[in-house]
Amino acid sequence: MSGRYRGAGAARTVMLVADVLAGVLGLWIVLYLLDANPSNDFAHAVRQAADWLSTWARDLFTPSQGWLRTLLNYGIPAVVYLAVGHAVAGWLRRAD
Repeated sequence: MSGRYRGAGAARTVMLVADVLAGVLGLWIVLYLLDANPSNDFAHAVRQAADWLSTWARDLFTPSQGWLRTLLNYGIPAVVYLAVGHAVAGWLRRAD
């Protein structure tokens, strides 16, 4: 297999990981906005994963409305993961 396909595979992998990470954060935002039951195992697992992924942005913004706080403090990390992941994937594609 040539290097070209390995680079494309690596770029695809990086994009997939970034998309999954952003997806987890986006899923938590949706569950919160829909007022999901916090004692449900699935909602609890998604919340824990989203909390871990957004640790670096915790309380970056502290508006009084819970929905806005959740949207900002989980949405910004999702956008950052997407932007960085896709930028790295683009660089990997060009590097080959």
